[in-house]
Amino acid sequence: MNIIFRILIGAVALLLAAYLVPGIVVDSIYIAIVAAVILGILNVVVKPILFLLTLPITILTLGLFTFVINAALFWFASSFIEGFYVSGFLPALVGSVLVSVISSVGNNAIT
Repeated sequence: MNIIFRILIGAVALLLAAYLVPGIVVDSIYIAIVAAVILGILNVVVKPILFLLTLPITILTLGLFTFVINAALFWFASSFIEGFYVSGFLPALVGSVLVSVISSVGNNAIT
């Protein structure tokens, strides 16, 4: 039951990011749920590998390169989900930060 709430919170965060950030488009609630699931899978599987590969750059930038990794995954997810569009790197960066903050707040509220 907890994972369903987390997916729904992620979907709501994506819809809010699409509403607030120009350059991010989510066509429907169904697409937002699918995108939340795919982003969750990417964050669990791909993000740790990217983090390890870019560890020297991350250390050199005092951890700020993690934002670039998050934005790249956000933008990458939009490239193969029909109905979820991100127009460039800057909307991906702002959208990924916004989705992360909203998801963190929402997930802390349900636990």
